[in-house]
Order: sequence, then structure tokens, then C-alpha cells
Amino acid sequence: MRLAIVGTRGIPARYGGFETFAEELSTRLVARGHQVTVYCRQPHPEPRYRGVDLAYLPTLRHKYLDTVVHAFLCTLHLLFHRPQAALYCNAAVACFTWMPRLWGVPVALNVDGLERNRKKWNLLGRLWYQLGERLSTICPNAVVSDAEHIHEYYLERYRKPTTFIPYGADAARASTTGVLDQLGLQPGRYFLYVSRLEPENNALLVRQAFERVSTDLKLALIGDAPYAADYIRQVRDTSDPRIVIPGAVYGEGYRELTSHCFAYIHATEVGGTHPALIEAMGRGALTLYLRTEENEEVAGGAGIVFTHETLAETIQSVLAMPESERGRFRRLAAQRVRERYSWHAVTDAYEKLLEDLIR
Repeated sequence: MRLAIVGTRGIPARYGGFETFAEELSTRLVARGHQVTVYCRQPHPEPRYRGVDLAYLPTLRHKYLDTVVHAFLCTLHLLFHRPQAALYCNAAVACFTWMPRLWGVPVALNVDGLERNRKKWNLLGRLWYQLGERLSTICPNAVVSDAEHIHEYYLERYRKPTTFIPYGADAARASTTGVLDQLGLQPGRYFLYVSRLEPENNALLVRQAFERVSTDLKLALIGDAPYAADYIRQVRDTSDPRIVIPGAVYGEGYRELTSHCFAYIHATEVGGTHPALIEAMGRGALTLYLRTEENEEVAGGAGIVFTHETLAETIQSVLAMPESERGRFRRLAAQRVRERYSWHAVTDAYEKLLEDLIR
């Protein structure tokens, strides 16, 4: 098949979950003999990456227009290069998915989570995402949800059945510790938080809760965000020497951090299945997660739940927990990801979906 992926910032993955998804899926499809083009916002030195064709198109660097403008330009480009099928990512770009269909190119749309609930959006942004949800049920050939909760939401609110395909996880552990050495961290002696530093991901909540905990372990807050400078300044405003905030870390360094942490803290409250959560669980991290329907769906009984009010107490209880009990949670987490979040199975599902659309 000749396929195109639209709506992410592109690959190599240097931003968030959709970019990791685009890289993992596209490279696996290429390995199976398909030709895949991923549309990118940042130029890459080479026209291909791990066998995937890269199409760089400009955008308007603006909090509210970045994704929409880029997706529109990608759609125009796609119309003149005619793949056999296209996969769009993000309900915000649903309004463009009718255009390839009109030209005979079937489209699948991964809607992600309920993005209109993110605190960074103003009223216009929330209304745009709400419109995107509605158009997601009309414009593309197929709608994909990566969490059962999102699948149920579209069914109940819009009476629209979606194809449920979960996110995948790279569960390979790293034996090296290069980035830990750079950050002054010791294996098994730090709590880890990884996410974009935006309000609904609660990095500030995690930092403030940790400051109330008596421990000589450290906290590594990993992440960045392009349009959240004020919030990031609040997160960084600490004098606690135990807290390390280096910015975003990708690739092998990210794998090292999730492989050697004492525990992983997942505090996001908006979105579908979060890749950082299942990747940390897949590498056997002791996982603490904020109570939301999506997070509970992923973690099940393999993690330790907290609320906005109880995080400090939950961290303290984990520190006091017998090592045998912590080890049990780590084994359960790794087992759950092996059984439910395989990239091989995810690629199978997308391959079948796109083949069916083409037929």
C-alpha cells in the first residue's frame, strides 16, 4: 500500500504521543513492504527516516493555528500525490478529511482524547475541538479510538461506532545510564514524571506534592511544551535540590529514565491512552497514576491510584511499602502491557483497517 500520515509534528518523534505513534506505526508498516509518507513540520536532513518518506511542509507558528494550518497544507499536497489511503491524527483536523475522500483517497481518523477539555484552549479553541468531534463522525471513512472510554464516548454522545485500536508500547529496557549520570540521578533512587508541561498534565501538582514528602530520593520532571511558557516558569520555580527539571528527553535517554526509576508518576487528566504511561509500565516501573477513566483503563490493578489531594500521601505510602509488594506491582505492570499493548498487534490492526478501506 501507498499510505500517508497527516496531523502530527512528524518524525523522528520529538514532541508527544502522536509523533511516537507515527514513528512506530510507519516504520513497522515499511518493514512489512508498504510505502509510507509522514508529513512533518520540522525539516529533516534526509528525505527518508528508517525507510519512511518525509514530506516537510511549513506552518504558522501559533498556539491555535499551528496544527490546523499544517494539516490543510498537507491535505493539498496529498491531493496531488494521491496515496492509496491516508491516516489523519487529531480530531482538530477532521474538517479536512472529506477532501481526500472526494478525490478517491479513503481516510481513517484517530481522534485521540477529549482535547477540548485541555486548559490551554480558550473558548474558541474548545469550540473548534467540539466541532471536530462532530465532523469526525461525518467526514472520514473510519474513526479510530485508542481507549475504550473514548470508544464508548463517541458511541453514547454521537451514536458513532469507532474502531478501537489501542496504543502500543516499546517495553525494551535500557541497561545504560548515560542520561542519569548527566542529570545526577542514581538507578532506583528517583521518581519520574514525563509529559508535556501543560496545566492539565499537572507537573506543578507533582512538584508541590513531592516537596511535602520526606525522602532523600529525587524527582525528575521531564518534558517541555511550545506554548506554555508561563506555566513552565511556575513548574521550575522551586528551590528544592532534590528536583531535577532538564526539559524534554527523547530516544535512548528517555528509555534509560523509564528503565531505572524507583517509581513513575502519571498525572495527566485529558487524553486517551498516554504512551508514557504504558511505556513506563512495560519497562516494569512501579506506577502511580491520577484517577481518570482513561488512566484506570490502562493501569487496571497494576498501578497505585491517587487524586489531586492525595498524591503526597501516596508517594509517602509507596516509600514505606515493603519491597516485595513494590516488586509485585512492577511485575503486574509489565505483564499487563505485554498482554494488551503490543506494537505488533497495533500494526496488524491498522494494516487491516487501511487495506479494508482501500478495497
